[in-house]
Amino acid sequence: MLKIAFYLLLTSLVTSEMAAQSSRPLPLIEQKMIDRGLVDIQKIDPDIQVELRYSTTDNFIGRDVYGELARAYLQPEMAKRLAKANALLKKEKPGYRLLVYDAARPNSAQYDLWNALDHLKIPARSKTQYVADPKIGSNHNFGCAVDLTVVDEKGVPLDMGTKFDYFGPLAYPRSEQEMLKKGKLTVQQIGNRQLLRKVMTQVGFKVNTTEWWHFDGMSKAKARAKYGMIP
Repeated sequence: MLKIAFYLLLTSLVTSEMAAQSSRPLPLIEQKMIDRGLVDIQKIDPDIQVELRYSTTDNFIGRDVYGELARAYLQPEMAKRLAKANALLKKEKPGYRLLVYDAARPNSAQYDLWNALDHLKIPARSKTQYVADPKIGSNHNFGCAVDLTVVDEKGVPLDMGTKFDYFGPLAYPRSEQEMLKKGKLTVQQIGNRQLLRKVMTQVGFKVNTTEWWHFDGMSKAKARAKYGMIP
């Protein structure tokens, strides 16, 4: 009888905690995106991994920008494309999956990233090479861009030659052959990047020439006209 009573008590506690969690209001940043029709990418494809770097201190700004946000959101058509890219990846490399570092981003967070470049002493003329001017907006601000990498069957990110958000030519897709000749990138590292680019471009995403991790789903002008900016 004691075992039954303990089981019933434990079940009641778990149920109560789940109910409390479900009744908690969503973070404002997340509610903004839901209100604008964006979707949680893991509801489209639960097999895509998510590790939002701007919800941690492990990013170039060195602090948490997103707060409690733990889910990655995109415009529905972008999320569906991403799921197709993940399926292509798994078909080519069984056990491999996409790992998302950033997706939709409110414009308010864009200002945080833009202003952080001043502290890093990035020249004003070079700032837009790393962060889009928030007055104009990034495709992230429209829910039409994604930053990501590939993980192997053990969940370990492939070696891409640099970390996410690395500033400099070593991260530039356009400079890969030059970096290879200089011995700063290996054939394997470039091959890993090419695998990511292959599955992403096959579903309609465009490569960014200075960030191996960044892909755009459409032009900024089209995204602005179709969706508008997330404030």
